[in-house]
Amino acid sequence: MLRSFLRKWRRKRRLDDPGGTIKPKALYQAVDTVLARLYVESDEKSELLILIHEPNDILMSEVEPALVTAKWFNALCQLYQIRGEDAKLLDVWSRLAAGEWIDPEVEDPLSNMFTFLNEKKDRALIRQWGVWLTKQDSERAIKLLTSGRKHNRQEDDFALLQQIQESNPAAALQFLEHLVLRKRSQNAALHVQLATLYVDQLLSCVSDEATSKLWRAKVSSYSSSQTNVPFLSYFASTTPDSDSKRTRLKTILFLQASELYDVEPIRTRLQDYEKLLSLELSIVEGKLGHDRSALSILVHTLHDSSSAEAYCTLGGEVVPAKTAQSLGERFSLQSWAALFVPPVSAGKAKSSAAFMKRQKSVSEERKRELTRILLEVYMSGGEAMSGRTAQLLAAQGMNLDVVDVLSLIPPEWPLRVLSSFLERSFRRTLHTRHEGQIIKSIAASENLAVAERTWLILREQGAIVEEAVDDDGEDDEKSGSEKAVGLGLELDEKTALLNARVEEGKVRENVVDVEPEGRMFYSDNSGLT
Repeated sequence: MLRSFLRKWRRKRRLDDPGGTIKPKALYQAVDTVLARLYVESDEKSELLILIHEPNDILMSEVEPALVTAKWFNALCQLYQIRGEDAKLLDVWSRLAAGEWIDPEVEDPLSNMFTFLNEKKDRALIRQWGVWLTKQDSERAIKLLTSGRKHNRQEDDFALLQQIQESNPAAALQFLEHLVLRKRSQNAALHVQLATLYVDQLLSCVSDEATSKLWRAKVSSYSSSQTNVPFLSYFASTTPDSDSKRTRLKTILFLQASELYDVEPIRTRLQDYEKLLSLELSIVEGKLGHDRSALSILVHTLHDSSSAEAYCTLGGEVVPAKTAQSLGERFSLQSWAALFVPPVSAGKAKSSAAFMKRQKSVSEERKRELTRILLEVYMSGGEAMSGRTAQLLAAQGMNLDVVDVLSLIPPEWPLRVLSSFLERSFRRTLHTRHEGQIIKSIAASENLAVAERTWLILREQGAIVEEAVDDDGEDDEKSGSEKAVGLGLELDEKTALLNARVEEGKVRENVVDVEPEGRMFYSDNSGLT
């Protein structure tokens, strides 16, 4: 009877007082709250939902305990959602997602949380619940946490990273990758942390017997294949897809591309696995500037001459940017491959040509130095490396000095090892000599042409020509003008030209013509000589 009366009272209220301002608000709250409690106690869920979605003045503190006791969590969520109680709504969903509460009417509370937070875009709520969500679904949680964080302060990123590490270390790695790879943070501490985590994962893979056995087999088969393909490309193409393979590829790309991590500790940890992780060890040796050690590992341990020669060309880098781009496209590692190129400012597109071009330039002197070291490394392998040495001499002859090479080659090696290199070197030397002669002749011709063009100009300006005479004692002390007077010649060209014009073209016999090849000294009216 009470329930029926309160319903009629609400219908009358909608007609008489639609704005809810005539009677005291406490009266409306009492009616709606009592009616909601009656619906819960009489198990009329549909009626309660109708009441919730209509304008109402239900007191939350009076109805919440009843709904929780009745386990009507769906109705409670709808009531929170209508009232804008975001924090309480997320709390109910989290309890349902964790299994603390159960309500079949709430089908996917976890997805509801992600959808709600994405729509709200409230950074405080996202940070509060995003960390908790990493325990439930790390992929979606990291995507939620990283959306819209492009301009956040580093301090906020570090604090959030610490919270995620305490909640879920695996999710913390994903967030760290976001900061370093996608956000392109230049903080050295983050790079050190990421490099350490990658090496931890790599060594964990090596500790697995099946994985280490497979990787050893790859090194052995590559060494006996006599192929010109770099080991990294060979490993990526022939190894079955697995988490361990992706871990190794990510580690290699990051160790090569990043310039901010501390290399020495990484090198110390990898030294115990020189035969199995030769490529990684050669990368860190190159980072430390140990060129001979890096090249020795590539040539004698890994038998990867292609990467060794690329090391010389790139000035100390084992993995070229072009190879990194190829691996990124094939194995969805574009974020790691993008580290090989400096960050591009907003609004500038990255072309493939720009991607493959490192901003770092390598001097010719540096290339020659590394090529000479590689030649010495090859020769340290004895006559068994003579074929590879010949190929290096043929390919990099321009970066090697003939005298240095002759002094390094062992006397017992066959001449065919040097024949191609010597032919090319002599031909290049002869070409350079002929080119110099041609340039010299062209320069002389240009000088004659300039002298020819300036002769008439100098003649029109007027010049006093000092004739060369034999050096015979006293004549050395006389000036050119005195000698000319003694010979009865007039060398004042201005006067001579003027007199010649006055006589209408009849040039006097004692006027000396100016030869373009003579030594000329002229003066003009300004007094300059």
